[in-house]
Amino acid sequence: MAALGRVTTCFRLLRSSARVLFSSRKPAVHKAGKWTNILCTGIASLTVGCGLCAIPFGQVENLSHDSLIRRAASLVTDSSSSFLSQTTLALIDAITEYSKAVHTLIALQKRYLDSLEKLTPAEEDTIWQVIIGQRLEVSDKRDECMRFELNWVNAVKLCETAAEAAYISGAEHASITVRTNIQVAQSQVEEAQKLSVDADAKLTETKVMEVERVSQYVASLENSDEEEVPEAYLRED
Repeated sequence: MAALGRVTTCFRLLRSSARVLFSSRKPAVHKAGKWTNILCTGIASLTVGCGLCAIPFGQVENLSHDSLIRRAASLVTDSSSSFLSQTTLALIDAITEYSKAVHTLIALQKRYLDSLEKLTPAEEDTIWQVIIGQRLEVSDKRDECMRFELNWVNAVKLCETAAEAAYISGAEHASITVRTNIQVAQSQVEEAQKLSVDADAKLTETKVMEVERVSQYVASLENSDEEEVPEAYLRED
């Protein structure tokens, strides 16, 4: 609100200056250029002082509300697109790292199952410590994905709002550009999410296989214990 008040004050000063300069007695031809330069210099100074240095003005007729709104809407779409680009990159990297962590966990579990009957208790305990550590890393990577996904969803919503505002204000090109950026970002994220979905599916298959193999291994141990019982203990007196 304070910035808006400063802008309004600047416009009033500019319009008052323009009325004074051009309603006075017509100066000589060689002085007209001087007055024009002074007025344009004043405009540039006031725009910088009011915090609008990012919006250049060269002539008085450009200082319309519609023009200012269109320029401001374009700036909003640019900043929103930057926010979307950064959050998209962060989310894709997080999904990629999560997928790698899941595949590492799958490899560890398969290796454990393949050597289940060959491990000593100490070796089995060591491998399980590694597997548990990898499961914690997968959980952390999943949480990171969810956090970045929340930022990305907010960025998409912000860009959609900016695109709508730009279209209403008459900045059609800016609106089209930001909507295109949204579509590209959504396409990139969807491709990345396919990797995580595939990794999750393989992890589920590995867990099912682990349950089956461990059950078979425990059953074989029980059968082996029964076979090793001395006959003397099984004989009835």
